[in-house]
Amino acid sequence: MTFPARLVGAALVGTLAAGGSAAAAATAASAQAEPCVERITVVNNAAFVMSFSVAASNGLETSNTDTYPINQSRTIDLTTTALPVGADVRPVVDAVAGAQGTPSSFVSYCQNGQSATYSVTGTTYNYSVTLIG
Repeated sequence: MTFPARLVGAALVGTLAAGGSAAAAATAASAQAEPCVERITVVNNAAFVMSFSVAASNGLETSNTDTYPINQSRTIDLTTTALPVGADVRPVVDAVAGAQGTPSSFVSYCQNGQSATYSVTGTTYNYSVTLIG
């Protein structure tokens, strides 16, 4: 995961000014993905029926939702899963009779009532999963 240089640089300057190390500053700057959310919603704007699960960067994964067609969405409330608070998470989309896909962007799991929404577009073997809000 990469961050804009100005963000990492600002964290580094602040930590060094406080007497910390450059390694500690880099770790603090990359500690969690943004935004921090409690629920993951995936909107099916693709030309296939799909389901999804939520996977954490540490390898843990939830069960899949039920399958659903275009112009519908499903939400996984992370508080009902075994995923740890603070984990970086993202949806894993399964196209029925097609490929599995994930977005490049993670979000962090926080118990704050917020949601992240991803949109799926494309066809069964050629689609994208995009964080939209």
